[in-house]
Amino acid sequence: MFESPDFPKSLEESVFDSWLEKGRSSKIPYAYILIVWDELEANYFPVYVEGRSQLNDYESFGASSNRQTVVAAYDLYSESRMI
Repeated sequence: MFESPDFPKSLEESVFDSWLEKGRSSKIPYAYILIVWDELEANYFPVYVEGRSQLNDYESFGASSNRQTVVAAYDLYSESRMI
């Protein structure tokens, strides 16, 4: 998943599925997962957020450094892509 010239490493679907499950089973009521690419680490990592407003907040402030880019955001339960 997500392999492109901007993100040269592919994200394994099994890892993505485990991140979805982790977000769903959390005691914190997360609603969304953001997939973030870290240029320095050359790897993806998940960011869980509770509300839709936090999607934009993270894009604007959380990943504002040159080293992190929000690749996609998904609803944890419907698995529909938000970004």
